[in-house]
Amino acid sequence: MEPPVAELRLPDRLLMGPGPSETHPRVLDAFGTPPVGHLDPAFIDVMDDTQRLLRATLRTDNEWTIPVSGTGSASMEAAIGNLVEPGETAVVPGNGYFGDRMAEMVRRAGGTAVQVETPWGKPLDPADVRDACAEHDPAVVGVVHAETSTGVRQPEMSAITDAAHDHGAVVVADCVTSIGGVEFRMDEWGIDAAYAASQKCLSCPPGASPLSVNDRAMAKILDREESVRSWYLDLSLLDDYWGEERAYHHTAPVNNVYALREALRLVDEEGVENRWQRHEEYAEALQEGLWALGLEPVVESDVRLPSLTTARLPSGLEPGEVVATMRDDYDVEIATGLGAFADEAIRVGCMGYGAHRGPVLETLGALGETLASAGVGVEPGAGVEAAVSTLGRR
Repeated sequence: MEPPVAELRLPDRLLMGPGPSETHPRVLDAFGTPPVGHLDPAFIDVMDDTQRLLRATLRTDNEWTIPVSGTGSASMEAAIGNLVEPGETAVVPGNGYFGDRMAEMVRRAGGTAVQVETPWGKPLDPADVRDACAEHDPAVVGVVHAETSTGVRQPEMSAITDAAHDHGAVVVADCVTSIGGVEFRMDEWGIDAAYAASQKCLSCPPGASPLSVNDRAMAKILDREESVRSWYLDLSLLDDYWGEERAYHHTAPVNNVYALREALRLVDEEGVENRWQRHEEYAEALQEGLWALGLEPVVESDVRLPSLTTARLPSGLEPGEVVATMRDDYDVEIATGLGAFADEAIRVGCMGYGAHRGPVLETLGALGETLASAGVGVEPGAGVEAAVSTLGRR
């Protein structure tokens, strides 16, 4: 007979990787609030609050702004699967892992994915997007605003949306690693649909993921010739629940919505633009600390994400070993690189509740000791010293 399953006991890690991030204590408290029914009038008030706060965070007036039941990939699939019909063409990024995932979702929706091939670690050139639109006449253009696999921030978002709209395409943006931490202006930039996640800069557990579509995108969805292949993620059906009717579609993850609402309240209290600035300040300190420890930037400073830094390790070090030592010896979680940078780089997050002095300095201190113990000729405290100096200049 097998022994009983033991009580759940997990390490207390500092989460400074690409996500999930450190969860704010108020968000954890909200998550633990006893649930009510997903059609209870009290929960409908929670839904209203969450939608209003999401609009403010995304800088949009879109009526159709909801948390999708699921992680960020569910929100991503909802956007792609609803907007791409079988036989249609979508132009998507080719400069990172999540552009590749976008292409795969287009194919699974029955569409043809045309990737704008760009070296990993570089942003898309709007001129290349315009050329792809002229050649392939897409119905949808995808863009990853914050590429989590490389740490690239896509600039010139308006130039990409203009190129797409000139050819009659709707624009879908991935803001998973930017929402609530990196400047993102949905309406001003002309984005038709945007999807995100809760566990990055919002410092919330995964499980309820933001999605917003404007009238143009919703009209395309409602005018489809074929039903969306996913019943669960069909936005024309979800409209009955998140729209005015509030009619049953599926059982929403009530406690995840509680947590997301509280995370968005924190954004509202701080002010989203102040929050963008805080991420910039602590990311600069983190990055200066990394360079002081002998790491090198993968991404140029003018397109580098504040929320996620990809940095090359000194020669001879295995990213996996560095990540394991940080986790096992110091209880600090970072991550290896992905794709083109898997064997040479680490990824360090600076998100939400982790974008503060204490987490940044603790991460740099642990990394300095890890590198020194691996034989790298650096002073273990050099990263902390550089970060403190950078913060002192503010």
